[in-house]
Amino acid sequence: MKRSTLYRLTLFLALLLSTGAIALTDKQQALVDKVQAFYGDRAGQRMLAWRRVMDENQTQHHTHKLNAINDFFNQLIFINDDVLWGQEDYWATPLEFIGSAGGDCEDFSIAKYFALRELGIDDSQLRLVYVKALTLNQFHMVVAYYPTPTSVPLLLDNLNGEILPATERPDLLPIYSFNGSKLWLMKQKGQGQLSGQSSRLSTWNDLRQRASDTPLRRPIINLDE
Repeated sequence: MKRSTLYRLTLFLALLLSTGAIALTDKQQALVDKVQAFYGDRAGQRMLAWRRVMDENQTQHHTHKLNAINDFFNQLIFINDDVLWGQEDYWATPLEFIGSAGGDCEDFSIAKYFALRELGIDDSQLRLVYVKALTLNQFHMVVAYYPTPTSVPLLLDNLNGEILPATERPDLLPIYSFNGSKLWLMKQKGQGQLSGQSSRLSTWNDLRQRASDTPLRRPIINLDE
């Protein structure tokens, strides 16, 4: 494993050791135990570090929550689906993303979206946005946060760790976006045109069902080795 990869992964352990133990609900502890048993001890440490971030940010302002979640998940490793999962396009659940220690842009964005929803940010303020990353000349996904219904959204991205307004990301060309209920065609850097229900997206439906049922899938390579 590359030295930079090992460095990123040690940040989780450093976060764990920074303060005392946290209190977990029975359900949260069961999920930590499940991920640790399936993926190994380091995955269990990452789960505890994630739960610490969630616990410490429950009552924080939205801006603080955005930064904490963006910074936490951006520590994980970017790796393409065909390398990690052996298929061209696989949307991992947040537990699979944390457990396997890496994923592609969809996995970064999905994990951030679910974490922000758990932290109490309303679904109407969040969207998963498919864009064209012009510099890389490839499709990409980010999370958009709307402080108000008419605001230019702030973008959470694994390519650029700084949370910026969409108008300050000329390298990204929006295509469409969705959240838990709606789907938009993105014709501008703001709202876009409502195009129906997000249930039209079969991959999104499948991901949400798996996230609810919490099954786990083992990657074909171990990023913790």
